[in-house]
Amino acid sequence: MNFQGQHRSAAEKAEPVQHDPAAVPRKSRRSRYAWIGTAASIVLFAVSLGVLWKLVQSVSWAEVHAAIKAATFEQLGLAFLFVGISYLFLTGYDALALRQLRIKVPYRITALASFTSYAVSFTLGFPLLTAGTIRYWIYARQGLSTAKIAALTVIAGFTFWLGMGVVLGLSLIIEAGQLAGLAFTSIRINQSVGLAALALVLGYLAWVSAKKRSITVKHWRLELPGASVSIGQMIVGIGDVCAAAAVLYVLLPQETTLAFTTFLAIYVLAAMLGIASNAPGGIGVFEATILLALSSLPRNEVLTSLLLFRGCYYVVPFVTALAMLGLYEIVKRAGGARDPGPPEGTAGPSGRAWHDESGPR
Repeated sequence: MNFQGQHRSAAEKAEPVQHDPAAVPRKSRRSRYAWIGTAASIVLFAVSLGVLWKLVQSVSWAEVHAAIKAATFEQLGLAFLFVGISYLFLTGYDALALRQLRIKVPYRITALASFTSYAVSFTLGFPLLTAGTIRYWIYARQGLSTAKIAALTVIAGFTFWLGMGVVLGLSLIIEAGQLAGLAFTSIRINQSVGLAALALVLGYLAWVSAKKRSITVKHWRLELPGASVSIGQMIVGIGDVCAAAAVLYVLLPQETTLAFTTFLAIYVLAAMLGIASNAPGGIGVFEATILLALSSLPRNEVLTSLLLFRGCYYVVPFVTALAMLGLYEIVKRAGGARDPGPPEGTAGPSGRAWHDESGPR
C-alpha cells in the first residue's frame, strides 16, 4: 500500500488526487451526518456503563479480592505468555506494511515502533493521535515521510480487520449452537452472520486480486495490497486475535467448560463493540459484553478475570512501552546520534502539507 500516482513505483513520491468540484456537495452531506456516528458511540458507551454498573452491584470487593488471590501462577504465566505472542504478531502489522511500501527498516526498530504505539494507544485510546505520534517519532528517524507513516497506519488497520473477520466468521459457524444459547439468538442467525463475515473477507481478497486497487484518503491515493500481502495480513491478524483472546480465556474461572472457539466469537464481538464505542481499550463496553455472555459463570470470578486481563494486556505493556520509549530517547541522546528528522518538505502528524520528495530506495 502506498501513496502514489497511477504510473509511479511504490518508493516514489505520493500524488494528491485532483480536486473534484462535484465532491464538495458530497463532503457537505457527509459532514452534515457525521454527528450520527459520534452520537451512536456515546449512546453505546453510556448504555454499556449502565449495564456494567447493574451487573457488578451483586459483587462485593471482598469476593473480588478473594478471587484475585485464588488466581494461580500457572494462569498468570500462561496469560503473560499469550500477551507476548499477541504483541509479537502486532509487530507483523508494521512489518507487512513496510514490505508493501518497499521500505527496509531494521526489525528491532519495527518491533519498537509497533509495540510501543499499540501498547500506548490501547490504554489511552485515540489511536490516530497516540499511535500515529509514536510511529512518527520513531520512523521519521529512519527517513520515512509523514505520508508513508500514514499509509503504514492504514495498512495495519486492514490487517486487524481481516483477522477479526475470519475469526468471527469461523467461530460463529463452528460454534453456532453453543453461541445461540449464550447470545439468545438462533443457530441459523449465527451461521448466517458467520458466512457473511467470511464472504466479506473472501470478496475483499478477490477484489484486490483482480487488479491493482486504491482508495482515497484525505486527497491522497492509497494503493491497496495485492492478494499475497493481504493473505499474509489475514494470517497475522488471526494470530493476534487468537492470542489476545487466549489471555482472557486462561484467566477465566478454572471450572470453565466453554470451548475456546466459542469464547473466540464472544471475545471478537466484545472487542468490536468496544471499538465502536471509541472508549480507550473499549473499557466498560468490553466488560459488560463479556459479563452478559458468561452470565452462567460466577460473576465475581469473571469480573476478576477481566480485571486481571486489563492488568496483563494493557497496564503492564503500557508501563513497559513508556520505559522503552524513555530508554530509546536516552540512548539516542547519550550516543550523540543526530536526529535527521523527516525528509525535506514533510510536516508533523498534524501538518497539512505532505510532500514525499524521496527517490527510489
